[in-house]
Amino acid sequence: MKNILVLCTGNSCRSQIADGYLKHFANGKANVYSAGVETHGVNPKAIATMKADGIDISSNTSNNVLEYQEVPFDFIITVCDNAKERCPYFPSNAIKFHYNFPDPAKAKGTEDEIDLAFASTRDLIKQYCDDFVQQHL
Repeated sequence: MKNILVLCTGNSCRSQIADGYLKHFANGKANVYSAGVETHGVNPKAIATMKADGIDISSNTSNNVLEYQEVPFDFIITVCDNAKERCPYFPSNAIKFHYNFPDPAKAKGTEDEIDLAFASTRDLIKQYCDDFVQQHL
């Protein structure tokens, strides 16, 4: 079984959303881990936007990437530029992928506008994860 790490800055939004979709689309064909170069806690709006699409990430935790240094990853996906630049060295042959998704946690405006930013990022990540699983698992 393949091991996938999804990495972002705080492991609160984008990596959590990707974690949920990768697990969903992989359907047991991979062990999926998500982490941050820091830990900020899982953003409640990330949980809500995933729930709106039928994916429950409410039991996810915010983890630091250093917790997984001993895991032999096959794939490492960074979902923001900051994480790509700060990603620690992993002594493995992991294939690295990068996509700089917009950070919905930085959205400004009304509640509806912020919710729309989360949904928009969620939908981008959903498509990316679906494509990733189809191509690599």
